[in-house]
Amino acid sequence: MTDPQNHNPNPHASQQPPYGQPYQGQQYGQPPQPGAPQYGAPQYGAPPQPYPSPAVKKKKKWPWVIGGLLVLLIIVIAATSGGGSDESSNTAESGNSNSSEAGGSDGAPDGEESAPGLNTKVRDGKFEFVVTGVEPGLTSVGDNPYLTEQAQGQFVIVSMTVTNTSNEPKSFSPSDQKLFDNKRRSFEPSSTAQIALGGSDIPVWDNINPGNAVEVKVVYDMPKDAVPASIELHDSVFSDGVKVTLS
Repeated sequence: MTDPQNHNPNPHASQQPPYGQPYQGQQYGQPPQPGAPQYGAPQYGAPPQPYPSPAVKKKKKWPWVIGGLLVLLIIVIAATSGGGSDESSNTAESGNSNSSEAGGSDGAPDGEESAPGLNTKVRDGKFEFVVTGVEPGLTSVGDNPYLTEQAQGQFVIVSMTVTNTSNEPKSFSPSDQKLFDNKRRSFEPSSTAQIALGGSDIPVWDNINPGNAVEVKVVYDMPKDAVPASIELHDSVFSDGVKVTLS
């Protein structure tokens, strides 16, 4: 026998009306009661709001740019002020010095500090120099008629001994040596005149082995009225140089 009070085979069917039909106690056309579930519409809440992202701090680049420029400036100043300090060592040993006081037509230029003179050992970098003589007033050099060189003004020959004081071969060039007259004018050597002259161990360029000494004659073409006053001797073109008076 069936229970007349429980004739619904699906006991939960009364709790869920068919799709589109109102709940029990709700008439067609009436709006749903507050809190009542609504079928056919998703019961989702409002979409979650994203958390506000913290403001990204922009790094300022200009302090780094200025700092880099300052570091570069310091490096350039240190390099230029150092000169050839790590390679150049300028010294003069006591000896037969003929250095003269500043001024005078045959001495060093006015205002120039006294410097070592002839036959005095001086050092620049890895080379030791001794200037042994000066011969001015030559109109030509060279015994071979095919190699004779004529001076534009006068040839001045400066003789010197150059010794390599380092532990390795060092290149030497007479062209790195500068001559000054009593008017503070500087003069470069004449390579063609040095080749024509002969009698020089290194007329243009060569290596000097450690401990060896060479005899070098450096030739300058100067005006006829020029008076050679001093010579600036260099280990290399980049060295500071050391000055020797020629009278």
